[in-house]
Amino acid sequence: MLGRNVPDVTLKTRVRDEAVEGPNPFRWQDVQTGDLFKGKRVVVFSLPGAFTPTCSTEQCPAFERFYDDFRDAGVDEVYCVSVNDAFVMFQWGKHLGLKNVKLLPDGSADFTRRMGMLIRKDHLGFGERSWRYAMVVDDGVVSAWFEEPGINDAGLDDDPYSESAPEPVLDWVKANAA
Repeated sequence: MLGRNVPDVTLKTRVRDEAVEGPNPFRWQDVQTGDLFKGKRVVVFSLPGAFTPTCSTEQCPAFERFYDDFRDAGVDEVYCVSVNDAFVMFQWGKHLGLKNVKLLPDGSADFTRRMGMLIRKDHLGFGERSWRYAMVVDDGVVSAWFEEPGINDAGLDDDPYSESAPEPVLDWVKANAA
């Protein structure tokens, strides 16, 4: 993974637009991941799904808590990628009260598939999801990689969460200036 360009795919997002009338003032907007990462140092973390236990109680809130520390260490943005659609990601962000971490909906799993992190969670009824990982991306290139051990499709995991927590990522960022 190190030294590899992250995939440049289109994510289908929803953005608030006051020109849209009615109770749902949002419009569709395509976002290119290449544009999000170009010319910046970003932290990206991926998780199995919005509203799932570890993702909602631990991983995403932890990255939100450490957001200012990442910024102070030279990170431009912190993104969370999940194989969920824009509607689910929006509601999850509201539910978590996120102010800083930006949620990226990978509803078609294009980004996750091209990262090589797409797994099956059929044993939980989830279908295709992402294995839990985090990375530091410098101008579109993976500089650091943090992957949970034991990637598999068979449900032979206890949903490990340690390697992709914000603390090891932040330690790496602090030790490796852009």
